[in-house]
Amino acid sequence: MDQAGKYIADAVLGIDTLWGGDVMCPSGTGRFIADTWFSDEPLPAAYTHPAAARLRQSGGVSGKSVDGEAVEEYLREVNLPKAIAGVRKEAGKIGGLRQPYLTGLADSVETMWDLAMEVLGKGDPVPYARCVEAATAKPPEPSKPEAKRDRVDELLGRGGYTSSHAGGLLEAVDAWRRERVIPMASVRALGAAVIAHFDNLSAKNLLPYLPQELATVPRANIDFLAIKDAWFSGSMNYIGRARNADGTPQYEATYEINASLQISFPEFEQLVSHEVVPGHVTTFAYLQDLYVRGKAGFEATVLTMNTRAATLFEGLANSAILIAHGVTEVDELPDEDLQIGVLLALLQDDAKNQSSYLTWGEGRPQPDVAATLRRDFLVTEERADKLSGAWGRHPLLGRMYLPAYRSGTEKIAELRRTYPAGQVLPAIYGCNGLVDIHTVDQMLRG
Repeated sequence: MDQAGKYIADAVLGIDTLWGGDVMCPSGTGRFIADTWFSDEPLPAAYTHPAAARLRQSGGVSGKSVDGEAVEEYLREVNLPKAIAGVRKEAGKIGGLRQPYLTGLADSVETMWDLAMEVLGKGDPVPYARCVEAATAKPPEPSKPEAKRDRVDELLGRGGYTSSHAGGLLEAVDAWRRERVIPMASVRALGAAVIAHFDNLSAKNLLPYLPQELATVPRANIDFLAIKDAWFSGSMNYIGRARNADGTPQYEATYEINASLQISFPEFEQLVSHEVVPGHVTTFAYLQDLYVRGKAGFEATVLTMNTRAATLFEGLANSAILIAHGVTEVDELPDEDLQIGVLLALLQDDAKNQSSYLTWGEGRPQPDVAATLRRDFLVTEERADKLSGAWGRHPLLGRMYLPAYRSGTEKIAELRRTYPAGQVLPAIYGCNGLVDIHTVDQMLRG
C-alpha cells in the first residue's frame, strides 16, 4: 500500500469507527460509513487500536449514550485530522481524475469529522449546504414529485384504481400495493428468481458495452436474509473477502431485508435491480476485479457512504432496472405494473431528499415531515416514519446521505440520455478508472 492508500485507510476507517461502524462486520446492523474492505491489506491502526474496539462497542458518537471516555481515548491515540490532511496532500501529487476524486473524498470525510465534533460539542454547527455539497456536488434543493405522482395516477387509473374517491391517490396506491405485496417468508426464493431474471437481462443489455474481461466476473453472488426490527429497510453488505483456490475473489455479498417491510412485487423488482444486479453488487464486484487487475486505486476497495462516489453509486443503482432492460425512460419498461413500481421507488428516493430538506433546511418537526412524505410522495406509513425519524433526524445520514439518492439518480439519467451506451456505461461502472458524481462529467468529456 502506498502513502495515499495508508492515509485513505486511516481516514475512512477512522471516521467509520468514530461514528460506531465496523467494516469487518458481515451484517449491516454493524456497518456504517465504510461499505467495503476487500483489498487483503492489513487493517490500519485507526481500526486495530484497542481504543477503536471500545468505541465501536459503544456505538461511537451516534450511539444512544455516547461513551465520552472511549471517544477521548480514541481521539488521543488516532490522529484523524492528520490522516484527512494526508489524503488531500497526496491527491495534490497525483495526476488525472484520481486527483479530484481524492480531493472530493477528503472534503466529504472532513465534513463527517466536523459533524462528529458538532455532536460532541467540540465544534460549531456544520452548515446544511456544506453537508449536501460535500456528498452530491450540488447545493440542497427540495424535491419535485408532481410529474411522477401524476404519471402514477394515470397508470393506476388505467388499471382500475381510481383516485377520484375520498381517499384520493394515496388510497389507490395503498390498494394497489395490498394486492401485490410479497410474503417475507418467501423472500429468499423470490429474490433468487428475480436476481436470475435481471442477471440474464444484464448479460444481454449491459455486458456488450463493457470490457470483455468483466464477462467472467459474477454479477450477483449474494444471499438474501430477512432480519427483524432493523432501523433500515434493507442493507446490501458487500464482503468480497472469500477467495477461490487460485486466489481469485468470489465477489460475495449478502442482502438483509427488514422482515416488517411492506413492499409490492414490482417495487421488489426495482429493489433487486438496485441492490444486486446490475446495481450495487455488480458495481462493487466490477470495481474489485478492476483493483485486482491494477486498473483501480486502493480507494476503490474502501467505498464510503456520504461521498460523491456514493451519490454516483446510488444514481447508478436507481437506473439499474432501466439499464437491465436497455432503455433510458421509465415509460419504456415493458409492463405498466413495473412502471408503477419503479415510479413509487423513485418517489421514495425523492422523499428521502425532501425529508432531509425539510428537517435540516427548514427545521420542520418530525410529524409534519412524516405527513408530507406520506401525502406527497406516496410512501408507506412505515417508510414515512423511518425516513422522517431514524434516517431524517440522524445528524449525519439526514444531512449527507438522504439527498444523495435523488441527486445521483437525476445525474445518471441525464448522462444516459446524453451519451451513447457504449460511452456512458463503461464510465459509470468505473471501467476507465474510478469516478464520482462530479468527475464522471470530466471523464465523459474526454
